[in-house]
Parts: sequence; structure tokens; C-alpha cells
Amino acid sequence: MSDEEKAFSEMLTGVDLVGSFTVDGQAGAPKQDRYSITKAVKVKGNTWMIHARIKYGEVDLTVPVPVKIDWAGKTPVLSVTDLKIPGLGSEFGSSILFQGNRYAGTWEHGKVGGHMWGRIEKTPAAP
Repeated sequence: MSDEEKAFSEMLTGVDLVGSFTVDGQAGAPKQDRYSITKAVKVKGNTWMIHARIKYGEVDLTVPVPVKIDWAGKTPVLSVTDLKIPGLGSEFGSSILFQGNRYAGTWEHGKVGGHMWGRIEKTPAAP
């Protein structure tokens, strides 16, 4: 792996993405969002496996999520298209860039979509 890829893997290991998201066409304040990532592993080429805990409505599960990581210079950009997540459904898409301890991007699930953004924080140690 390149130095940038090693740094990206370290940045997304044992962290929470803590932020907000909007839903296109819905008025009001952004909704709060949190994803816990246990590790990010390069598989081959630009394919990575992100091991993430996903809470969505009543669902709370940890799954390995295959993603593509491309680079805009030294900035990693994660993307998924028509992803199926067991227990959550299909047609998930997202493009998220990471810079420093921040992330920002867009998401979609079927015909619904919006924006997402926030901070990358180390996952608190279990008591």
C-alpha cells in the first residue's frame, strides 16, 4: 500500500463518523447520524472492505461493506453504487470525501437521497 492508503486505513480504524444528514425535499433541521467503523482493509486495486456498525431505523448491525476508494490528489473519496446491505435493503449509493478529521458527501437509497457531513472521532473505549 502507498503511504496515503496506509494513512487512510489508520484514519478509518476504530472510529465513529459523527455528524448530520439531510433528506432532499424535507424541511427542518438536519438529522443526527453515527457510524462506527472497526477497520478499513484494502482488498485489491481500489476495492476496500469497511467493517461498519450501521444503525438505520430499528436496525442495528455490523457488516463488512465493499467500497471503492479513489483519490482526488491526496484526498480519499469513498463510493458505492447500488449496494445491497443485508437487513437494510438495496439500492444504496454514496460518495464521501475525507479530509483531516472531517467527511462530507451525498447519499441515496432508492429514490431518496441527501447530503451527509461530520467529524471522524476515535471510538470511545467500552466501560
